[in-house]
Amino acid sequence: MKFTTSDHVKLDFTDEGDGQPVLLLSGIGSYREIWAPTIQFLLNAGYRVINLDARNQGASQRTLKGRRMSRHAMDVKELLDWLDVNDVVGIGNSMGASTLFAYASLFDSQRFSAFIDIDQSPKMISDDTWSFGFKDLTWENFPAALKLPMGAATATPVSEEVRTSVQAARQARPYDAEQNYACLVDHTFQDWRDVLLRLPIPLLVIAGEKSPYFDPQFATATARFAPQGQAQIIKGAGHIVMAEQPDLFNEALSTFLQQLDDKQTNRPVPAI
Repeated sequence: MKFTTSDHVKLDFTDEGDGQPVLLLSGIGSYREIWAPTIQFLLNAGYRVINLDARNQGASQRTLKGRRMSRHAMDVKELLDWLDVNDVVGIGNSMGASTLFAYASLFDSQRFSAFIDIDQSPKMISDDTWSFGFKDLTWENFPAALKLPMGAATATPVSEEVRTSVQAARQARPYDAEQNYACLVDHTFQDWRDVLLRLPIPLLVIAGEKSPYFDPQFATATARFAPQGQAQIIKGAGHIVMAEQPDLFNEALSTFLQQLDDKQTNRPVPAI
């Protein structure tokens, strides 16, 4: 499906199922096909799944416009407004999680009931205040180090089905890392810790035990910022946790979603 943003960029997304909506947001340079195991789990559990390719990624339009996190957040807002959905569970891998944090920075928790961050530190540049940045990135080598190869994102191979699907999508619409470099720089520059401090909705931070990009202990440190934060480390997973260890990830996801359901069930009925 296609949606046109207010700055006239065509974004591609899928919208399947019924029930409570879940929004899936991929990392930079990724393709929405990476979510196949998560989508099947959510559909089987009775959720509505909205899976968005960010601008300059997947099947969405390539453009020089809006190569920044604030515009990515605006894209999400405009899509959710257009679909007129509420009580959304936002799940973001890598930059997808940062997009959710950017959304919260601009629009608070409008339309969302919870966030799930998959292997994304709220601050990617390590310094005296934060030691859980991206690899060895510091203010001394930023942004030059971003021009270097990032290396493999996975620690465990994804299934043949997912690999084939992602490869087909990549061949059909190649990702241009050089054209979207400005987005990578903006993404990496951000510090979302102050946003998490006032996040009014539950947050689950999931880290890959073998992530090549982040020390998995970032998850616990990050969850401490959020009033309703919790963390979990998935064994045997790298950066693409939901595709590398889908069973373990879906188990963690199921537990968190059940907690949300229990909280809503026990919510006091307002007096009339």
